[in-house]
Amino acid sequence: MIEEKSAGRNALLAVILISSFFNPFMGAAVNIALPQIGNDFSMNAIGLSWVSMAFLLSSAIFLIPFGKAGDIWGRKKLFLYGNILFTLATLGCAFSFSEEIFLSFRFLQGVGGAMVGGTSMALITSAFPPNQRGKAIGMSVSAVYIGLSAAPLFGGMLTQAFGWHSLFYINATVGLFVIILTITSVRSEWQEAKGEKFDYVGSLIYIISMSALMFGLVKNSGLLSEILIVGGFAGLIFFIFLELKISSPILNVNLFRNNRTFAFSNLASLINYAATFAITFMLSLYLQNVRGLSPSDAGLLLVTQPVLMAVVAIFSGRLSDKIDSRILSSLGMSIIVIGLILLTFIKTDTPNIYLISSLAILGMGFGLFSSPNTNAVMSSVEKKFLGVASGINSTMRMTGQMVSMAIAALVIHIYVGEKKIEADTIPQYMTTLKVIFAVFAVLCFLGVFASLARGKKVEPSSLK
Repeated sequence: MIEEKSAGRNALLAVILISSFFNPFMGAAVNIALPQIGNDFSMNAIGLSWVSMAFLLSSAIFLIPFGKAGDIWGRKKLFLYGNILFTLATLGCAFSFSEEIFLSFRFLQGVGGAMVGGTSMALITSAFPPNQRGKAIGMSVSAVYIGLSAAPLFGGMLTQAFGWHSLFYINATVGLFVIILTITSVRSEWQEAKGEKFDYVGSLIYIISMSALMFGLVKNSGLLSEILIVGGFAGLIFFIFLELKISSPILNVNLFRNNRTFAFSNLASLINYAATFAITFMLSLYLQNVRGLSPSDAGLLLVTQPVLMAVVAIFSGRLSDKIDSRILSSLGMSIIVIGLILLTFIKTDTPNIYLISSLAILGMGFGLFSSPNTNAVMSSVEKKFLGVASGINSTMRMTGQMVSMAIAALVIHIYVGEKKIEADTIPQYMTTLKVIFAVFAVLCFLGVFASLARGKKVEPSSLK
């Protein structure tokens, strides 16, 4: 019986690790392929930013509703359906023949990604006991970073040899394998909130409000953006008051009000991703459009950061089972600040060794932050809230990524405008790089204090 249970855990962990590897591989490889995609669809720098933002926008909107849906209807079921949708949307991207169709399928990829991301950590936390949970989470986070590590190099090679379409063909093939493996090998289901009513009204208000807020942040269109942002904030405030009054909310506000570890760990995650996600996007354009490197050569340089992330994340995940996550995560964010400050001095002829060193520091810091912070979030709530907690934590990540891209798009809009990054706009783009990395460094410095404010580790008895 014990061996059967262990085999089920291993099968579950296997499909999560595969998804955790290939989904970020897709996202990071697309960053390397942006110049090719831009040429095929005649997209400017702001248009290219939507290749990432379309995915992030839909993920951020749907993560919390899908997290709660997994608690009620089954986390494995949502994980499986998410992989099916993600795979179909990936094929749609590969066969797209216009910018609009391509971005629409990227949006659908994000919806599928939200179903997977809103349940993955909840599945791990449900299946593994506390003394093994940090290790399993660390392996999952490390798989993400290994995917990010492989993407610049192999994504660059595939893009250069076979074109950007090949990235989507490969990811769709792997998606099909994950679907088959999940159906045939993962027998158990986890639904600790089974029988609760799903809050359709709250979900609709949340989706509309979050859409308005996110779209307003990235649109950069003056009055319309301001209206969307204000309307989105107002809608989310109304949503919070509504959730406080119903018995089965999709977002349990008390998780933030009464759980200091949960609240500040999520805040630290939001700030961290807001200060780091757009780094690869900006440096990919810098290396190819300013330095004139090929996709594969650019990928070879960018691989430094995720490699260090993957290595450090494995050890930091295990350490978080023994050492307070507050210490590990705060130290990680402090190291990231140093890496961001170094990038503010980047020039058109900056030596490769300087870039590699800066990216290595960022990778070490991020690997030290992420696994312990995720373990702190997931270990601080009762089992019936694991899907919600996973959804919230992933929403903080995706929202932070959206904010990061919004900051990048805003600064690009200010200094470069609607122009392509060419010889006459390189000086403006270099100014953009410096400003963006300086803003990120300040954000991450503030994030250190949010990480420290979480207090000592708390673990509810129901998770022991």
